[in-house]
Amino acid sequence: MSVPSTAGRRRQRQGQGQGQRQGHLLSRLLSNSLVQGALILVALVWITPLAGLLLSSLRSEGDNASDGWWTALSDPSQLSLDNYAALLKDSGIAAAFGNTVLISVPTTALVVAIAALAGYAFAWLEFPGRDAVFLVVVGLLVVPVQIGLLPVAKLFGTVGLFGTVAGVVLFHVAYGLPFAIFLLRNYFAEIPREMLEAARMDGGSEWRIFTRLVLPLGRPALASLAIFQFLWVWNDMLVALLFADSGSQPLTVALQSQMRQFGSNIGVLAPGAFLSLVVPLIVFFAFQRHFVQGVMAGSVK
Repeated sequence: MSVPSTAGRRRQRQGQGQGQRQGHLLSRLLSNSLVQGALILVALVWITPLAGLLLSSLRSEGDNASDGWWTALSDPSQLSLDNYAALLKDSGIAAAFGNTVLISVPTTALVVAIAALAGYAFAWLEFPGRDAVFLVVVGLLVVPVQIGLLPVAKLFGTVGLFGTVAGVVLFHVAYGLPFAIFLLRNYFAEIPREMLEAARMDGGSEWRIFTRLVLPLGRPALASLAIFQFLWVWNDMLVALLFADSGSQPLTVALQSQMRQFGSNIGVLAPGAFLSLVVPLIVFFAFQRHFVQGVMAGSVK
């Protein structure tokens, strides 16, 4: 029996190492392919209803009643912007879209501003009962919105806010603040104490430290909070259905009333629903990088 030479053993080890590397590379390619295939499948499942809504909004009522939206893929002549032109001429839908903006934008701005101030106070200011008050704020996170609908509706009726845009905004602000304060407080608490102490030693007031130091450092959390709050309020129908009247109703309630009155009025519902959907999509895709960065940093201490 012959003994392999040193060169032969070296070549054997090199061949084994190359085979292991090739096997590891093949395993990584297969695992990546499976993950990519699963992500593509999820994306197709998610985007199919959106594509159907878009194509339905571009077809006439007769075409939508006669066959499915997918036939437009083979017959693009069915597509036109007539439904959107008619929708924009509808004064009720246009007013509802404006009300949606008037509700969503001030609510988002107020929630972010108030929560930023409260989050900084809970994180870095010493005052009596701070921890107890923060526990109350955290406890409010588990209170469902349905509990406050009737008592707040009665209160708004007494003070004259029921059926107004201001009433809807105040309700959303009140129920959006607990989560917003919790998120920003945890994010601000991660700022190094030495940095704040150095700013105080340099003569910086609390307001100057908050505006010049804390807010710039907390930009990811502020952006993610603003996006979340805007999406929640823009897509809300429950609160607006109860607190808004015909003159202050947002787009979600206006579309729901169209469905109740006309049933299969797809010529109004499809373009209106897509118009209501496209704004949150633009906001999300424009600022999506802030979601993970802000929420992951502010969710745990």
